[in-house]
Amino acid sequence: MNPISTRRIVAAGTIGNLLEWYDFAVYGYFAATIGRVFFPAENPVAQVLAAFGIFALGYLMRPLGGIVVGHIGDRLGRRAALTFSIAAMALPTFLVGLLPGYETLGVAAPILLTLLRMIQGLSVGGEATTAMVFLVEQAPAGRRGLVGSFCSLAATGGFLLGSGIGAAFAALLPPEALATWGWRVPFLLGLLLGVVGWWIRQVIVEEAPAKASHGSPLIETLRHHGRAVMRVAGITVFNAVGFYLMFLYVVTWLQTVDGIPPARALEINTVSMVFLLPVMLASGWLSDRLGRRPLMFAAMVLGFVGALPLLWLMHHPDPRLILVGQLALVVPAGMGLGIIPSLLTEAVAGRVRCTAISLGYNIAFGVIGGLTPLTAAWLIARTEMDLSPAWLFMGAAAISIATLLTFRETSRDATLPP
Repeated sequence: MNPISTRRIVAAGTIGNLLEWYDFAVYGYFAATIGRVFFPAENPVAQVLAAFGIFALGYLMRPLGGIVVGHIGDRLGRRAALTFSIAAMALPTFLVGLLPGYETLGVAAPILLTLLRMIQGLSVGGEATTAMVFLVEQAPAGRRGLVGSFCSLAATGGFLLGSGIGAAFAALLPPEALATWGWRVPFLLGLLLGVVGWWIRQVIVEEAPAKASHGSPLIETLRHHGRAVMRVAGITVFNAVGFYLMFLYVVTWLQTVDGIPPARALEINTVSMVFLLPVMLASGWLSDRLGRRPLMFAAMVLGFVGALPLLWLMHHPDPRLILVGQLALVVPAGMGLGIIPSLLTEAVAGRVRCTAISLGYNIAFGVIGGLTPLTAAWLIARTEMDLSPAWLFMGAAAISIATLLTFRETSRDATLPP
């Protein structure tokens, strides 16, 4: 594989994740505005809750999306699955930007918004896993860890891009213009990313799977590869809980527990996510040289040992100490995110690889990870201990360490399992 084709493959495999997390960040940034536009005006708090409720509903569609897109990937090929998933993300994102609000459509407005988010949830459920499978399958044998890590890099990059564009529009436009039409523009721009991604994915020449599944990949997975699904879920729990806890919920935690202003909390979190990028790439690159298992084990042990003291370090009014604590947590989190694409792809049989990985991955990220912020908030209220969310990260690390013992080292394998 020459360098040009490698760059094309990386671009094709990552553009969907970039778009997915771009939409995630934009929707979250403008959730209050979306609530006011699409829901009745009786209660502003109820508007925000309804907007985030629809956001959560999209995430509940992830397991179904993993089944649908995984089936396409295992039966019709990776390119067909990736083309479907990027269309199912880009078009609804664009249509959210065009959709009239409650004052124009009445109750049809929130219903249509819900349907669009559900379609996006289908895409999200299959895009991340099919993209990582595609990248690792197409990578040269000695660079599967590095190439696979670009999948996680794109997700974080998309989040930063969406947050940056949302912040830029909020800074450049008057509040009235932002509330009236400005918030729609970032969603409309999502179509541009989608068109570019669709075009890139059309120029990929995909090698046919060596041994395609002739029956239903889902049925074969449930009958013969259930253990593989649980292993995928078990090893991914560390990444899911760690990311949602340390880079999403932590913004709320800093405000409610430490009393940090929202702008400063977002600033600290953004800086930490920027540092996440080189850690993911470096860990993917190192896993090709030192092995997947030892580096993954090191990441999980660091997460388990460091969760409580580093969260304690962040439990201070001094922003410098908070930043140091979160940057330290970037190391185990980034290592896990960088290694997981190659680790999973090398561990699952090729004929059901997309389906099995999608099921396990979405159990971890879509269900367990998605419930992590709510569980963390409940723990603090229940125990009256501000550091109790660290227990979630420690528990996830323990589960993933136990699961890692069932994995063998695959970084030196010349080929992937058939």
